[in-house]
Amino acid sequence: MKEVLAFLQDLELNNNREWFKSNEKRYKKAKTEFEHLVTKFIIEISKFEPEISGLVAKDCIFRINRDVRFSTNKDPYKNNFGAYISRSGRKSQFAGYYFHIEPGNSFAGGGIYMPDNEILKKIRTEITETPDEFIGIINENEFKNTFGEIYGEKLKTKPKGFDEFEHPELIRHKHYAVVHHITDEELTKSNLVEKTIQIFKIQKTFNDYLNRVFL
Repeated sequence: MKEVLAFLQDLELNNNREWFKSNEKRYKKAKTEFEHLVTKFIIEISKFEPEISGLVAKDCIFRINRDVRFSTNKDPYKNNFGAYISRSGRKSQFAGYYFHIEPGNSFAGGGIYMPDNEILKKIRTEITETPDEFIGIINENEFKNTFGEIYGEKLKTKPKGFDEFEHPELIRHKHYAVVHHITDEELTKSNLVEKTIQIFKIQKTFNDYLNRVFL
């Protein structure tokens, strides 16, 4: 991943169309390397998550072009490569596995990020009905040591309709996702796939719980 990191570092310093066009060969080489990595992830994940077998890397990898229409940041490109491995690929609403390469800010994780209101309500309902099971999953030692807390924003108060629930901290999350940070050095080691798949295996019980809402 050294060339991928080097390309992304240079892109961050030269985020414009002229530079990108003149470095298109470097981009294609970095993208191909990332696609090969994602393909390896799909193969390994499908061994314990058969629902994703049949996916190919292009189904999972996000475009590097940014949508700047509603953003104050007008940089035309992301300074990262990201892939979401889940049923139906990157556009799926199912809980899945995410891998992100960005110099100094790479990570593996997943879950459900930015669920729509209906799915978020279903997740919260599932938690209120089976709180002990959910608490057991997120407080399990290996899970806790790998991911820490659930990632992302929280409501400041209880969500509407859940006033009587005795564990409001569990249902104030806007996302049900987890993150394990990976250093640039770790990205370049030969055991990257093995280490990442172990992270995803630890996450599986969390994903399985979330995916109940789609049954």
